[in-house]
Amino acid sequence: MSQSIKTYNEAVAFHGHACPGLALGYRAAEYAMDALRAGRSDDEDLVCIVENDACGVDAIQLVAGCSVGKGNLILHDFGKHAYMFIDRKYNRAIRLVQRPEPVVQRIDPVASALREKVMGGTATPAEHKEFHERQAAVIDKVLKMPFDELFIAQEVKPEIPVRAKIFASVPCAKCGEMVAEHRARVRDGKFICMPCAGEYGRGW
Repeated sequence: MSQSIKTYNEAVAFHGHACPGLALGYRAAEYAMDALRAGRSDDEDLVCIVENDACGVDAIQLVAGCSVGKGNLILHDFGKHAYMFIDRKYNRAIRLVQRPEPVVQRIDPVASALREKVMGGTATPAEHKEFHERQAAVIDKVLKMPFDELFIAQEVKPEIPVRAKIFASVPCAKCGEMVAEHRARVRDGKFICMPCAGEYGRGW
């Protein structure tokens, strides 16, 4: 890599809090950039297709430089902890899939059980304290343990997405707000934005 990557603490500052999910996303981005010998993307040469909208995606945004606005972060919300990193320049890709055994449960079953109580609002102050202490230890473990104990990595043939395009904007004939032409609907021969157009369906 041509540059040092962002630190995990920088990822925490970007995301807003420390958690195992963020640490997993951090490890995924760190591994992929090393495997592809890629630096943080200033443009669209490095693309990441993520299959969830969980905490780890924020680490990928910061570390890999992939973002929705730049057009090189693509969300397929399948609810899977899976990430495909694509290097457009060298036509290479790697797909990382989190191992099926829940990481927190595997590292510290007590922390996993306490999380249920904390999230459910039934934890005592002592249990809150113990949970945060145990979670910090889990995060430390995730950041240090061998990568192949966290993810299954596989080199894949990339289907490289087209680069982001800039579309013209048109005024919605109903509300007057500007809408990207390719996202507009047509009603009675006029451009209408999606909220004004409403949904159309017949039960299937």
